[in-house]
Amino acid sequence: MKSFSSSLGKCKRNKVACFAASIVATLAMAAPTSSLRDATRMTNAAPTSSLRDATRMTIAGSVHTANATPIKTTTAKEITSATVQLNQTKPNIAQLQISRTQYQAAGIDPVVLVPILLVGGLVIFVPLFFGGLVVIGEREVGIVVRKFTLSGNGLPAGSLIALNGEAGLQADTLAPGWHWGYWPWQYSVKKESVIVVPQGEIALIVAADGASNPPERILGKIVGCDNFQDARKFLTQGGEKGRQMGFLTAGTYRINTALFKVIMAANASAHGMTPEQLRVYSLASDKVGIVTTLDGVPISAGELAGPIIDGHNNFQNGQKFIDGGGRRGLQEQTLLSGSWNLNPWFVQVEQVPMTEIPIGYVGVVISFVGKAHQDVSGAAFTHGNLVNQGHKGVWVEPLYPGKHPINSRIMKMELVPTTNIVLNWSGRTERHSYDAQLASLTVRSRDGFAFDLEVAQIIHVGALDAPKVISRVGAMQNLVDHVLEPTIGNYFRNSAQNCTVLDFLTARSERQTEAAEYIKTALRAYDVQAIDTLIGDIQPPASLMQTQTDRKIAEEERKTYEVQQMAQTQRQQLVRETALADIQQEMVKSEQSVHIADLKAQAQIKQANGEAEGTKLRAIAEAEGIRATGNAKAETYSAGVEALGPQGYTAMQLMQIIGDRNVRLIPDILVGSNGSNNGLVDGLLSMILWNQTGKGELTPTPLHPQPVVTKTQPTPENGYPPIVVNFPVDK
Repeated sequence: MKSFSSSLGKCKRNKVACFAASIVATLAMAAPTSSLRDATRMTNAAPTSSLRDATRMTIAGSVHTANATPIKTTTAKEITSATVQLNQTKPNIAQLQISRTQYQAAGIDPVVLVPILLVGGLVIFVPLFFGGLVVIGEREVGIVVRKFTLSGNGLPAGSLIALNGEAGLQADTLAPGWHWGYWPWQYSVKKESVIVVPQGEIALIVAADGASNPPERILGKIVGCDNFQDARKFLTQGGEKGRQMGFLTAGTYRINTALFKVIMAANASAHGMTPEQLRVYSLASDKVGIVTTLDGVPISAGELAGPIIDGHNNFQNGQKFIDGGGRRGLQEQTLLSGSWNLNPWFVQVEQVPMTEIPIGYVGVVISFVGKAHQDVSGAAFTHGNLVNQGHKGVWVEPLYPGKHPINSRIMKMELVPTTNIVLNWSGRTERHSYDAQLASLTVRSRDGFAFDLEVAQIIHVGALDAPKVISRVGAMQNLVDHVLEPTIGNYFRNSAQNCTVLDFLTARSERQTEAAEYIKTALRAYDVQAIDTLIGDIQPPASLMQTQTDRKIAEEERKTYEVQQMAQTQRQQLVRETALADIQQEMVKSEQSVHIADLKAQAQIKQANGEAEGTKLRAIAEAEGIRATGNAKAETYSAGVEALGPQGYTAMQLMQIIGDRNVRLIPDILVGSNGSNNGLVDGLLSMILWNQTGKGELTPTPLHPQPVVTKTQPTPENGYPPIVVNFPVDK
């Protein structure tokens, strides 16, 4: 029955449309060309307000206007009131008078214009009223409201949009162009502007009609309805009322605003939203987006976040996320930098900085979500579980320096220094602050004294050993508090009880070496390398140190006295040595004089020996000469004796000697007494004068080639030189 009524209505509309078209064509052909030209000029010269009034007059009887207004659900009362208002619209007399003056100024005769307007009005009014003509612009969409039906069938309960010709808002809209058969007494057509979504924005959709949402769903599912431009497909293919999972991206759309309410940045505040929520979501380059979905099945018990779902294109296709079993709430998958078309009713994104691992560190990841535990640490490691990436637990592979897009809501990053770590059991704290709670150790010695001990421990954790350390102790601070502090503290407390305070002080280097070996062995079991153990300041009891100080002072004073005594002794020795040094020059001179005298004596001895040898040789030579001379003289004597006789020859020899020696037979000075007392004085003066003028050497004679006496003989008391006569000695 419904299909028959619909076919009948269409047939009637077609006949009326054909009739109206033929009338319009006949009137157009009958109109003079000049009248049409004048009408055109009048239209161009008319003010905008006059044209608007004329247009409103022309389309009287229809229910659409030129201005686009938001579509509301139209009731029969509103349609009736709109029709009455349009029918009551009349031209403004004052505007017509002004227009008449303008037409006259333009050279148009009002007498000719009036018939043209009457004929044109009839040409337009008759098709509109009797043919139901509706003209839709190229950037408009027509919303149809049917006032009544001949069959009297109404909309089903709970429906708002008519799909089968029922009275009310119609699902089908009017596209741009001329549409016939929409009589004003049966149809009301509203013209709405097309929906334009600017670049960089999205538009959300709220459906006024459709199927009801399931209890476990919040947003209406996406159906194939050409981006909400085909209301009939939306309703017939299971589209759900309310907020929609789908949304519009940048572009132009012909939307049935009676069914769909479109929310954009321009009208966001009117719907309890902000314009920023309806813009394309941008994620900075050094940020990571942590996603929380608002629709989907609930997260399984015991899980923290929903698993990764494939195919939804980074949450831009919410329907594929739902169809793939996506969970509502915190998501394991994150968004990276870029621009994303995200439905704010479906996805909320929190931007957090990327996890940065500085140089000198590695990051050990502790994941609270992922696949089930599968320990890969091996049978030897029994202190925790290590898993591969993507599983729940401590990842066996650490993250190296750099920036990593870690979801900090479901993963924990533990930084582990790979450089040497210095821990101080003292008042000093390093930059890493692992030793902020460590204080100097208080130990007790064997003799009952308690004293404070400062210790520094240097450790190193390898990059590949870092996951084992974290799996065993949980964090680096736990390693210091639960492993290093008790191990080192107990060792030094036990070590101090085996010796006295003074022994501990004196044997500090040995204690340090023993501690380094013990702690290195103990920490190796925790996959930590002990580089060195250093003992710092030792603070024994003040009373003991006072006693030791007094004893040390006394000992030092004793040493001082000994040193002073030694200094005095050395001073005496210095004085002695100084005195010796002062006379050393004389001693050296004396020693050298003795040495020189010794050398001279030896030289004289050698000289004497030489002279003795020379004398001996000369004596031998002289003896030989004398012997030869004697022999010659003997021969001479013999010859002289033979010639002169012994007495005659002897007398001749004496006379020769006296002559050779200049022997004076008469004295040079004769002192005598003649009765005066001056004889002795005269004699002494004469001797002095003779001594000064009469000394000399003997002149050699032929018998004596060289004088026997080589130096002056001493003068006897009488002043006369002795006379020496050498007689030849006969052999």
